[in-house]
Amino acid sequence: MRLSPAALLAVFLVLPSGAAPADLFGDGEIRLIVRCDDIGMNHATNMAFERVAREGIVTAASVLVTTPWLGEAVEILRRHPEISAGVHLCLNAEWLNYRWGPVTPWTEVPSLVDEWGHFWPTRALFNEHRPRLEDIERELRAQVDLALRHGLRLAYIDHHMGTAGETPERQDILERIARDHGIGISRWYGETQAANIYSVSPEAKTEALLDGLAAITGPGLYLAVMHVALDHPEMAVLQDAHPWAPSPVSAHRQAETEALCDPRLRQIIDSRGIRLVGYNTLRARFLDRVRNPNFDVPAAPR
Repeated sequence: MRLSPAALLAVFLVLPSGAAPADLFGDGEIRLIVRCDDIGMNHATNMAFERVAREGIVTAASVLVTTPWLGEAVEILRRHPEISAGVHLCLNAEWLNYRWGPVTPWTEVPSLVDEWGHFWPTRALFNEHRPRLEDIERELRAQVDLALRHGLRLAYIDHHMGTAGETPERQDILERIARDHGIGISRWYGETQAANIYSVSPEAKTEALLDGLAAITGPGLYLAVMHVALDHPEMAVLQDAHPWAPSPVSAHRQAETEALCDPRLRQIIDSRGIRLVGYNTLRARFLDRVRNPNFDVPAAPR
């Protein structure tokens, strides 16, 4: 398989300078986590995720608990206990005309919200309004508590759009929350990013994913972060507040759904001897080795 020039720019393996992929197991195997983000955002996202859980490849689900379709997402994960569940810790609501806010009463975390009680749409706006660390920690803890009350068996946490992990002080909050609940943090295990197809054109996403995984060299732990949804009206009307975001979002996310369900993906994984793992496995064996990765939050995170 060959990538177009545009796809080559967007598909990459990211390693810290001079570093090799983390080989936590020490057995020379290639291991891959396939993480689907924004689960629970809406019905179209949940239905795509359930299709991937049945027909495709996914090992971890990062769940938004601030959004209206959380209950449906929980039910899907109950039907698929093999998939690691995590809380996609959220401090932003990035969609125009589809806004959400904290699970804590907004009057108790006023530095996190606008005049309507909604999260700010971008990291820049969030930071401009000088969020208090006490408010951030209260809200993030409330999100984890809500997930647990819904019955999710949590293996990890991560951060929506990078906001909750953007500064050392916020990373300390994540680590305290994880430690208190005995769960891991995605990217804190030394995962190497594999096959980033977020900005690849919809028609090229499947080939980009296949080529990205085929290009993995050497043993270690790799992570592919995906965003799935169906190209339905509730997705088609969404517009991201970030001007750089891929558009139309519904076409991009439908294409990522198709990529994860393409039978050639399993063939690549089998031919390369890649072992699929979730955060349940890492939590059970390596919780005491979770460390601050000292990574830079990317300019266009999800």
